[in-house]
Amino acid sequence: MAAVTPGLAGAMRALDAALDAPRREGPALGNWRWVVRQRMAVVRDALVGETSSPDDGWLAARGGSAFRERNTLLARLGSLGPRVLESADAEAVRLEAKRLLVDIGRHVQRLHDLAYDDVEIELGGSE
Repeated sequence: MAAVTPGLAGAMRALDAALDAPRREGPALGNWRWVVRQRMAVVRDALVGETSSPDDGWLAARGGSAFRERNTLLARLGSLGPRVLESADAEAVRLEAKRLLVDIGRHVQRLHDLAYDDVEIELGGSE
C-alpha cells in the first residue's frame, strides 16, 4: 500500500498560490520564478517521501502502477524546474505547472483510494 506524506497537500497548496501570484516584468518576475521553483522542490521532496509496500493480490498491480505514476510526475517536475527559471514564456510554464498540479492531485486521490481499498480488504469489506 502507498502512503501519502502529510506535507504533500500543503506543498501543493503553496505551489498553487505561488503560481497564481502576480508576474510582472523585471525583478518581480525573477522573484516569482525563484519562489515557484522553491515550491516545486518542496512538492518534489514530498512525492519522493511517499512510501510504498507491495501487497499480495490485486492491490499489488495498482500499487506498482501508482509507483510508476509517481516516477513520471517526478520526471515532469524535474524537467519543468529549469524552464521555470529560464523560459522566456513564463505564462506557458505557469500553465504547464498548473496542469502538473492537477495530475499530482489525481495521483494523490488514487493513493487514497488504494489505501481505502487495502483497509477494506483487511477488515473484510461491507459483507
